[in-house]
Amino acid sequence: MNYHFQAHRAVRQNLLEVLQNTSKRDLLLIPDGFNNNIYWNIAHTVATQQLLHYYLSGNPFRIDKYWIETYKKGTLPVLDVPQSEMEDLAFLLTETSKILMKDFDADFFTDYTSYTTSFGLDLKNIQDAIIFNNMHETQHLGYAMAQKRAILGEQF
Repeated sequence: MNYHFQAHRAVRQNLLEVLQNTSKRDLLLIPDGFNNNIYWNIAHTVATQQLLHYYLSGNPFRIDKYWIETYKKGTLPVLDVPQSEMEDLAFLLTETSKILMKDFDADFFTDYTSYTTSFGLDLKNIQDAIIFNNMHETQHLGYAMAQKRAILGEQF
């Protein structure tokens, strides 16, 4: 699983760079043709990771439920996010990845409720969930990059 944790940290680092190198205005703007914004895509990855790994294994979330309720699948983007929340998201991008690895190494995920994703993939254990989550986060990194390009044009 080492490679999958390395991949997760790499995706999270890329998400963090988009978050930190994009203006607040651009993070919250919904570009034409999209139904959410860059910020929602980034925060959604944190919320979904908690659901796929912790909720489905019967464990408590490692983040405040606010993030889950506000950024889970089916939510709408928030258009007025305080700077302090953006700073919290930057912290969570890094820390939840570290915590996941520690929890995995400590056999924290002994039980897992099977789940069929919207991709049609069956997650039967935490290993499946970690691998799928990397794919999911990479997809949202791609969305965020496409949104940034739509906002900034070719200069991105």
